Amino acid sequence: MLILVLGKGKTGSLVAEVARERGHGVRVLDLAENRGASSLTAPTVAGVDVVIDFTTPQSAVENMRAVLALGGRIVVGTTGWYEKLNEMKTLAHKRHGGLLFGTNFSLGVQKLFALTELLAKLDGYRFEIAETHHTSKLDAPSGTAITLGQIIEAQRPDAQVEITSHRVGDAKGVHVVIATSDNDTLELRHEALSRRGFALGAVRGAEWLAGKSGAWEFREIFDQL
Repeated sequence: MLILVLGKGKTGSLVAEVARERGHGVRVLDLAENRGASSLTAPTVAGVDVVIDFTTPQSAVENMRAVLALGGRIVVGTTGWYEKLNEMKTLAHKRHGGLLFGTNFSLGVQKLFALTELLAKLDGYRFEIAETHHTSKLDAPSGTAITLGQIIEAQRPDAQVEITSHRVGDAKGVHVVIATSDNDTLELRHEALSRRGFALGAVRGAEWLAGKSGAWEFREIFDQL
């Protein structure tokens, strides 16, 4: 299939590399080439099976609007835009487009989400989250940390989960879930050693999304990959 990658940053470049390794045709546009989603025209989107976005929050919203309005399919690995999520879901359903979004496309992080849900069922524990990313990451706390907090609060509505954010060098991403009782402390930790894990998850998500209409979070479909 043909994948259009939006964003030539570190993760976007890896997405293109992984997609080619998996036998897909790949086109890539950087922010300058697609300013204001100007390159996402009907002829462009019609010839592409799935678009994958790793850009910026503002650009991601513009790109989603353009792709979904044309009935296209888009995987969004960018975070920091979720105040527009309901609008994007509505547009996907209205135009019969396809949207797959997620705060983290790492397959390992999907397991962290599942383990956090189990941990949150323990009685008598207080929960906190610490996350560390590279200094150029625009949103804090990270989307992944927010998701972890939401998972805990879904199990324990009375919990108030503190999230601590750090921005250090070129850190790929560290998330730690800490549960503390009067008797002990438990920790779940995920550290990304390479951005390749995010890229692989996004490409596998694109393979799943091809030909589908609707809107899904990556967590919902992870077990189907």
